[in-house]
Amino acid sequence: MSPGAGTTAFLDLPGGVTLESGESLPSVTVAHRTWGRLDARGDNTVLVCHALTGSADVDRWWGALLGPGRALDPDRDFVVCSNVLGGCYGTTGPTSPRPGGQGRWGGDFPAVSVRDIVRVQAALLDALGVKRLRLVVGGSLGGMQVLEWALLFPDRVEAIAPIAVSARHSAWCIGLSEAQRQAIFADPRWRDGRYPEGDGPDAGLAVARQIAMCTYRSRASLEARFSRGEAEAGGFAVEGWLGHHGRALVDRFDASTYVTLTRAMDTHDVGRGRGGWREALATVRVPALVVSIDTDVLYPPVEQEEMADALPLARLARLPSPHGHDAFLIEGETTNALVARFRRDVESGKGREEDTWVA
Repeated sequence: MSPGAGTTAFLDLPGGVTLESGESLPSVTVAHRTWGRLDARGDNTVLVCHALTGSADVDRWWGALLGPGRALDPDRDFVVCSNVLGGCYGTTGPTSPRPGGQGRWGGDFPAVSVRDIVRVQAALLDALGVKRLRLVVGGSLGGMQVLEWALLFPDRVEAIAPIAVSARHSAWCIGLSEAQRQAIFADPRWRDGRYPEGDGPDAGLAVARQIAMCTYRSRASLEARFSRGEAEAGGFAVEGWLGHHGRALVDRFDASTYVTLTRAMDTHDVGRGRGGWREALATVRVPALVVSIDTDVLYPPVEQEEMADALPLARLARLPSPHGHDAFLIEGETTNALVARFRRDVESGKGREEDTWVA
């Protein structure tokens, strides 16, 4: 049975999972939420894929897209979102108990890839009775999953919308991910791939988040909001903002999970084992909406332009925003309008009359 709106359900996959690395997880639980009802044919599903520190709670982080008349409409769609493999919001990951009850996995959790994440999602959808997907949509790490869905399960997907993402993780992104991991590893309290449970703040994770926040926004965004303004308690206002975000992530996330998922993102390359990224994308024969944010310094517009050029049935949508990479979350109404328009055009059978949209 699938959960109703507002309810998280937990599915135990029978038989465990074999990962791309060859390692096996003897048991996997998948936390997921749904909205709407699956139709009798099992083909009215929209799969939403979340970003690095996201969860299955689409209504909390992408509420502007979810609701009657919205891009994700429970009145007609069966909307599904699951916490990714390696996550810490209910799906098996570093915070999960080891088999045999010997504590938690922590840093010993096996390496996972984006393809592993998608295969676990596919097993969940099988268990829910889903046959085909009207749309797979997501940004950042979510966008990586979207692309892999089209390549791993082409017969199940009718349209895709990869947002603020590239076809393969660049040296720039890998370097930033490694700097964040090293911030965690440099924390004196970090031992054997974990922090001592219940023993004070996870300072390394907080610093990693502060590094990430500087890449999720743009120079113009931070300058407009803070400039050289000072905080009431002293220091610069932007310092206080970074401190807040670091503390907030520590309160809701796990450092071993952060390491696991940033490494999974670094594996992202749709061309790996497929003859190159352009060659791989050329095999995708479903309509694609590629959304680019003009101020994204993490996945700059040139990467979406390349991807849209390589996808045979792609439209490139440009989302102008001062907010950088996080604009696909911050500019929720604009993102909703882009995805809704794309869905209307796909359903009406429109082709590529306009190759590029500007929001």
